[in-house]
Amino acid sequence: MWFWVTSVVANVWFTFSWLLYQLPKLNPIKRVPDLAVLQQHYDLPDGSSILPGIDVFVTTADPVDEPVLYTMNCVLSILAVDYPIDRYACYLSDDSGTLIEYEALVETANFAALWVPFCRKHSIEPRAPESYFQREGMIYTGRSPGEFMNDYSHVRMEYEEFKARLAALDGTIRERSDVCNAIKATEGDATATWMANGTEWSGTWVEPAENHMKGHHAGVVQVVLEHPSGSKSQPELQVSSVSLLNFDGIDVRLPMLVYMARAKSPNYDHNKKAGNLNAPLRVSALLSNAPFVINFDCDHYINDSKALRAAMCFMLDARDGDNTAFVQFPQRFENVDPTDRYGNHNRVFFDGAMYALNGFQGPSYLGTGCMFRRLALYGIDPPRWRSDDIQVDTVMFGNSVPLLKSVLAALNQERGITPPNLDDSSFLAEMTTVVSASFDIGTDWGRGVGYIYKIATEDMVTGFRIHGQGWHSMYCTMEVDAFCGTAPINLTERLYQIVRWAGGSVEMFFSHNNPLFAGPRLHPMQRTVYLNYNIYPVTSVFILLYALCPVMWLIPEEILIQRPFTRYVLYLIITIALIHIIGLLEIRWAGTNWLDWWRNEQFFTIASLSAYPTVLLHMVVKLLTRGKGIRFRVTSKQTTMEDDGDKYAEMYELRWVPIMIPAAAVLFSNTMAIGVAMGKTVVYGAAWPKEQQKHAALGLVFNLWLMILLQPFALAIIGRRSKNPNILFVLFPVAFVVFALVYIGVHFLVVNFFPSMEI
Repeated sequence: MWFWVTSVVANVWFTFSWLLYQLPKLNPIKRVPDLAVLQQHYDLPDGSSILPGIDVFVTTADPVDEPVLYTMNCVLSILAVDYPIDRYACYLSDDSGTLIEYEALVETANFAALWVPFCRKHSIEPRAPESYFQREGMIYTGRSPGEFMNDYSHVRMEYEEFKARLAALDGTIRERSDVCNAIKATEGDATATWMANGTEWSGTWVEPAENHMKGHHAGVVQVVLEHPSGSKSQPELQVSSVSLLNFDGIDVRLPMLVYMARAKSPNYDHNKKAGNLNAPLRVSALLSNAPFVINFDCDHYINDSKALRAAMCFMLDARDGDNTAFVQFPQRFENVDPTDRYGNHNRVFFDGAMYALNGFQGPSYLGTGCMFRRLALYGIDPPRWRSDDIQVDTVMFGNSVPLLKSVLAALNQERGITPPNLDDSSFLAEMTTVVSASFDIGTDWGRGVGYIYKIATEDMVTGFRIHGQGWHSMYCTMEVDAFCGTAPINLTERLYQIVRWAGGSVEMFFSHNNPLFAGPRLHPMQRTVYLNYNIYPVTSVFILLYALCPVMWLIPEEILIQRPFTRYVLYLIITIALIHIIGLLEIRWAGTNWLDWWRNEQFFTIASLSAYPTVLLHMVVKLLTRGKGIRFRVTSKQTTMEDDGDKYAEMYELRWVPIMIPAAAVLFSNTMAIGVAMGKTVVYGAAWPKEQQKHAALGLVFNLWLMILLQPFALAIIGRRSKNPNILFVLFPVAFVVFALVYIGVHFLVVNFFPSMEI
């Protein structure tokens, strides 16, 4: 009876969860931008443009886990994007506050003086040099084919030198600091880190000290490149090959480029990535105050130079553009192995579930590659719900008069970027103020303004808050992927990533952001979507239970489960067939393939036996003890390269962590169960009636199905030997035979020496 009741509860939950997942797919809509129409309306005949301004944020948290080269490639792709140069600005928000990130950005600005004109002259795609120089067989689409090979050789040589300078920065900074400390240091500051101009760095030092360590340092705002239309012309950047290339008729200007690191103090909560996004949102309000902002994780880059224009097609749409809060692009990854072993591409979600939401209020915010309307981030209602009397005060936005003025300017929908006066000392002090550690305290930042605090999935809750105000969002796809990034191809890092996502989702359900209690402006289907996000990890409880059912083969006494009625079997067959037909239809309209679908099935099973139970256990402990939420952990983007140059070497590294224990137990118990079943067949096969033999064979199908679903996990366990996945066709049969022989041997021993015992 206990098993029957549990099974019924599980199946009812599976049905409920499946309906939550399927209902929002009733009206899938695929939207694509019309770049030609945008150009016709906003690009003027004289070469200028009236496109609105955009502030681009790049966030990084650690120069080790997030290599500097990745970050700088992201910045270079932004500086070279196909958008009016005086209409956008780039902000690097460095949460580590390290000098190496700032000096790397200065080096990047110098190399950009060569790279950006080269991209514009020859229509280079993609415009991240690391990715561009690794690609082969690309078709030239520029206007100067005769000069291309010469330019290409010079630029590639300069890029290799640029990479060498980035790699040497750590040693250069240490050597310079040692020399400066020996000359200038007094007692108490003998371990200071020094900038190239002889100024003491106010952020994190190489040798940590009071007020200069991780989690405790002053704020930094440095304008690396001023606005191209400002009162001062941009400095002459020194790149040796610039004079060797012909850039006549090419705009060599660069957009504004800013380095910033928010202040941190042990007395205040840093609010993780959300805090690292709100800081540039405030700084950009003072420096450029563009009506639109877009954020990137530092391991992503712009893969199609027209991506910003594509997002603007939706924001400026005369039909409902004013009510569009954000435009989300799908996430794409270029470092994933061809078989996508751990389901990193996740196309069932990005190309299926997100498409479907276009038919209602729109997709959720996915953390990167998303363009926002600044007013929506400020907590302002959409035009259809907006009142004429909007309060802009210090309670909402903080005690900064220039910031309050910038909010009022944003309300007036000013589209341009006004060059700031960087010679004004009071203005420079104000920028430091808005990135201070205590600026958020006592304000609406992180609650009703900006990116949301106090939760691991700040992206989901931020999108939920905006949708709850009645805003819409759009999901934008392009023929060429708009953005590309790197994914954690090691199973351990992948599972940690899933723990953070799932943990934040469950936390959201037990917070004031529960979609069940959202206001009436949230579309009913949109409410269903967020509810599904919140509770899907609960499904893992029943999956884990079912996955351990085959252990019954290991129990000496026979457990009888009544054979289902024929009509019920027919019902099951029809239901399962319909589910797979729906899956086939989704594959067709979403443009995915069977491998994507199958990897999604496999990794959901793996996560349900590892990451999701961990999340639920953590949440139970948190609710009982009122402890902290899921800890934010930066996903390592470091790559391991073997001597043979295998770029997927990281995938074969086994890093054992406790969250893998349930999945390992299920894999081991099912392997043992199949072996014991084989042993029982040998021992009792002749005595079993044919009906029982048939039922036993059908029972083993479930065991084998679980083994197939856990194939990527099994490959992860065997580490480097998994380079040849076919090894499992040898290891599993050997394991089955070994367990069968052990069972037969134990049975023989018991029967002959302990006849009173039964197995």
